[in-house]
Amino acid sequence: MRKIALFPGSFDPFTNGHLDTIERGAKLFDEIIVGVFVNTNKKSLFSPKERKALVEASVAHLPNIRVIEQDSELTVTSAKKLGANFLLRGIRSVKDYEYEKEIMTMNHHLDSDIETVFLLARPQYTHISSSILKEVIAFGGDVKEYLPQPVFEALVKKSDHYEA
Repeated sequence: MRKIALFPGSFDPFTNGHLDTIERGAKLFDEIIVGVFVNTNKKSLFSPKERKALVEASVAHLPNIRVIEQDSELTVTSAKKLGANFLLRGIRSVKDYEYEKEIMTMNHHLDSDIETVFLLARPQYTHISSSILKEVIAFGGDVKEYLPQPVFEALVKKSDHYEA
């Protein structure tokens, strides 16, 4: 059986931390499907179509990665429809662990055939979150080292505050 993982997220913006998780996961799974999901609790910087295109450009060097845009539905439902038997998640901190553990427990309740795999973030990525980067960007701070090049270039084009 092929090992297929779904890596769901809003990816707004897609960071080097996300990319690192995907690159490391690509060595473990036959295929990773990156699901660009809509998070109704977050104000978006990029549209879902833009985010999908930016993730695709950022992972183009990885042959076993596919990127999809996903409407609102349960992650386990999406995984099942896509043929994914694993959910891939990154953990940066104890706070992430607690949150992800609760989600994993509920997902297991909803579909016990889908296993969640956690990868701990490398130290250089533990302080990065899309929310923090959006805040820094809003005030013109430099976040270039935390973003894949295609995402940074799109950010420069989109932002009134960002100086290249």
